[in-house]
Amino acid sequence: MKQITSVQNPYIKSLVLLQEKAKARKQSGTFLIEGKREIEIAVKGGYVLDQILFLPEIISETEALQLSATAELISINKEVYQKLAYRDTTEGVLAVAKTKSMQLTDLKLSENPLILIAEAPEKPGNIGALLRTADAANLDAVIIANPKSDLYNPNIVRSSVGCLFTNQIATGTTAEIIAFLKDKKINFYCATLQNSNSYHLEDYTAPTALVVGTEATGLTEDWRNAATQNIIIPMQGEIDSMNVSVAAAILIFEAKRQRGF
Repeated sequence: MKQITSVQNPYIKSLVLLQEKAKARKQSGTFLIEGKREIEIAVKGGYVLDQILFLPEIISETEALQLSATAELISINKEVYQKLAYRDTTEGVLAVAKTKSMQLTDLKLSENPLILIAEAPEKPGNIGALLRTADAANLDAVIIANPKSDLYNPNIVRSSVGCLFTNQIATGTTAEIIAFLKDKKINFYCATLQNSNSYHLEDYTAPTALVVGTEATGLTEDWRNAATQNIIIPMQGEIDSMNVSVAAAILIFEAKRQRGF
């Protein structure tokens, strides 16, 4: 079994780049997963692990082996672990995993799908919260339109608490996604202030996509003009917007309620 005890090791330097640079993740087709629970969820979600790096003082070789039968096992010391880990509370283990294709054509939808679409979300915390909500509702898919962030950004991996691996995820341009929805005959309801009906008055029992935009600018005109119907969550306070993940949760669970959960 390989052992690495220096942060100057070229391989460790390459893993630091994976943490810090979207370009490095794209070029290598790999990313880092931190924590035993997250690694287990990723494997269950069909992700392939190349290497497992573990700190023997925290996790045994036997426990590390149980995470994957095929990944290369690498023992590291505390200095190396602290160089790579974002959190002090993870269980002394990291994995290098292969990224997945996130093409619209890869999605496997049910006969009556319920989908969440988010246009150009920027904050990793919001993206993670959207993925957690989608997992809680067992949605068919999450689609990111015009993504601003690499979804394998460690902040997104961390904030999603493993839900990056439990959801079917695809990305595409607004035009590509609208064409996809129309081709699949999926109604789509856009959360926006303009020309909107109250969200609870619409019928989401047919194939449905719920579309949310950014808190700052909302959805672009392309979405608003193409929507099956624009919808709004009535606001009774002083402000006219709420956190995007909260808004998405309200819409998603109304659709789930109509479908009998």
